[in-house]
Amino acid sequence: MNTDPIADYLTRVRNAIKANHRVVEIPASNIKKEITKVLYHKGYIQSYRFDDSSVQGTIKIALKYNPATKQPAITKLERVSKPGLRKYAHVENLPRVLSGLGVAILSTSKGVMTEKEAKNENVGGEVLCYVY
Repeated sequence: MNTDPIADYLTRVRNAIKANHRVVEIPASNIKKEITKVLYHKGYIQSYRFDDSSVQGTIKIALKYNPATKQPAITKLERVSKPGLRKYAHVENLPRVLSGLGVAILSTSKGVMTEKEAKNENVGGEVLCYVY
């Protein structure tokens, strides 16, 4: 049993990037699917597919690399809120990652979104991770 599935998700993606893999396969859950959608819409991954053929299902993520330099689009994935210490942010003090160049992914009452979307929606929430 995994105590922190989001940390496992981020670690699998991080390890696949370090090993220069093109595709990574991750056990699915609703929050992981939403994080994957945010990463896709922000341009950090090339594509994704949800496979619900098994009981839990899987997420297949095609990682994005620069064609000329072979550098990955994701340089760092950092878990912020952990099961032992949850981190929440109010709408007035949402985190900024690399002065706005990175993305903070939040779990809000209106779903999983970036800090910019949360500011537009005027909601705060749990800060799941930083991506840049």
